[in-house]
Amino acid sequence: MSDTASPGGFPYRLVATDLDGTLLRSDDTVSQRTRDALAAATAAGAAHIVVTGRAVPWTRHILDDLGYQGLAVCGQGAQVYDAGAHRLLTSVTLDRQLAGVALAKIEAEVGPLHLAASRDGLDGEVLVGPGYAVQGTLPATPFTDASDLWTAPLNKLYIQHPTLSDDELCEAATRTAGGFVTVTMAGAGIVELLPLGLTKATGLSLAARRLGMKAADTIAFGDMPNDIPMFAWASYGVAMADAHEELKAVADEVTSSHDEDGIAVVLERLLG
Repeated sequence: MSDTASPGGFPYRLVATDLDGTLLRSDDTVSQRTRDALAAATAAGAAHIVVTGRAVPWTRHILDDLGYQGLAVCGQGAQVYDAGAHRLLTSVTLDRQLAGVALAKIEAEVGPLHLAASRDGLDGEVLVGPGYAVQGTLPATPFTDASDLWTAPLNKLYIQHPTLSDDELCEAATRTAGGFVTVTMAGAGIVELLPLGLTKATGLSLAARRLGMKAADTIAFGDMPNDIPMFAWASYGVAMADAHEELKAVADEVTSSHDEDGIAVVLERLLG
């Protein structure tokens, strides 16, 4: 627990929340109870920061709907975004040559992959290749020629395999290409190749520094293995009830599910 509690008695100065499977319910909305709990935490002096694997173009509409004016960490830590100013403050891009080598090594191990790619920038498109299944109804641009992937800066690649599970694909990709890219799993059907060394903790530490806060000030909420570095960085990590077992194993606490207001349950207790 932080030694520098917020002035209102809330024991943390920074509340970091993942989006999908954590802040968002299954219908992609944020419950009024969770909104109220976050508002009470901020009224007690804490800052709320969204930390998501989604790049800015797939995040901005959610933040706008929440009336969110603060910093957000997007793109798995690659982007620090000022939601109030609609401005990208920092951005890390994927080395496309290393990514190409990584893909070749993974495919040599497991066979052909279905691919998608997130282009860098405030309005970067997500390109989706044949066979790749986009989760939900997020906007994407189809491509058929793989060379189209490499024509503009990218913040990540997405990979899927026709038969391997997400866990199996993530393990194989890490084993064969982990020296070239960071491999992470962000949700069902979402295995990503990122700039080497990049994690949510990277972006969160940058954003926290801008706010004058530290790891010791931070409580973090998440549900997937891509949240493990964020939990390791933060003072206290809370996994949702339906979180991946790898995250539960390193969490300080397991709360209710994202559909049962798991964030609010913890915040209400801490607020007393």
